[in-house]
Amino acid sequence: MDLARTFALAGGDALVHSRRDRLAAIQAAERTGDLSLTARIIGAYDVPAIWSRADDPEQSRAVVAAAERTLTALGPEGPADLRARLLATVAVESRSADLSGTEPKHAQQAALQAEALARDLADPALLAFALNGVFLQSFTRPGLAAVRDRIGAEILDLATRHELPNFAVLGRLVRLQSASALGDLDAATSHANAANQLAATTEAPLVSVLTRWFRARATAARSTEPGGPTAATAAAHYRAAESALQTAGMPGLHRGLFPLALLGLRLLHDRPAPTDPHLDWGPYRPWTRSLVLLTQDRIEEARATLAAVPEPPRDHMQEAMWCLTARAAVRLDERGIAARAAAALRDARAEHAGAASGMLTLGPVARYLAEAEACAGAG
Repeated sequence: MDLARTFALAGGDALVHSRRDRLAAIQAAERTGDLSLTARIIGAYDVPAIWSRADDPEQSRAVVAAAERTLTALGPEGPADLRARLLATVAVESRSADLSGTEPKHAQQAALQAEALARDLADPALLAFALNGVFLQSFTRPGLAAVRDRIGAEILDLATRHELPNFAVLGRLVRLQSASALGDLDAATSHANAANQLAATTEAPLVSVLTRWFRARATAARSTEPGGPTAATAAAHYRAAESALQTAGMPGLHRGLFPLALLGLRLLHDRPAPTDPHLDWGPYRPWTRSLVLLTQDRIEEARATLAAVPEPPRDHMQEAMWCLTARAAVRLDERGIAARAAAALRDARAEHAGAASGMLTLGPVARYLAEAEACAGAG
């Protein structure tokens, strides 16, 4: 398990093997029938997690199930430190974008229980792990970037005071994402630089992959300013960042990200959606499809697609998906759908769509909200 934790920070094939070895260790521990050993093995994998979509959802379900079985067997009177780590594991692995069969409220409660136990135990490393779970369960609705910034600030403070460098990186990345969502590119850049410096000492090459995407996002945002970089320059930065991400071993983050970034860049410049058939929209296809069809003048297909679009997962991209829904509804004069999107977006009016990822932006939520409200009120 110690090796698995170390390999996880290296990315690429090492990260893939780390996840595989972790599950094998858990299964082996369960076969021994030693409850304490199983709990310690499950809870030992406190690798910081920054993304709300799992890389291997099936594996995450297996880890959550093992943690739940062990919690039940330990009972409420079991050792508090073991219970806290198991609860934190449930919270971290139950990412709302993937685990539709894990009750969201249950995962949120697990995060809060882990946090409370860790605070009572006054264990900084355990508390940082528990707060990672709280962070990943903080996407319950649009507009919570400021809440996540406070979580990131506490993780960073804990990690700095108690020499937990991997969690210091996590705190910086959480704050980078939050500042990005709030449109504060200067603060986000400061966090990106600090994260890179920390990563150099902890040998965590994945961090530079993420911060490279942030710099591409910043270039895209500045491409709308007078004298700023061109849209073509921003697109080139996204392509370079995409190349670095391809081999990072994080499919939960990678799939669909590049096409979504290009779409966001086009929306910033009031251009139509890209229609290249080779683009893999991944998990974002239900919310992007209507705009692609509109670009192709397939109006009725776009209308039917929009009518069937689901509510977005409660993850890093929920504001972006609601904004895409709003834009398609406005283009098609679908007032009911526009009203639904507007209601979802009101608490996020001060944020930038998609920027909670720290990796791309569709521009200010306020712009999409105003359009949706105007459309909804037109009748």
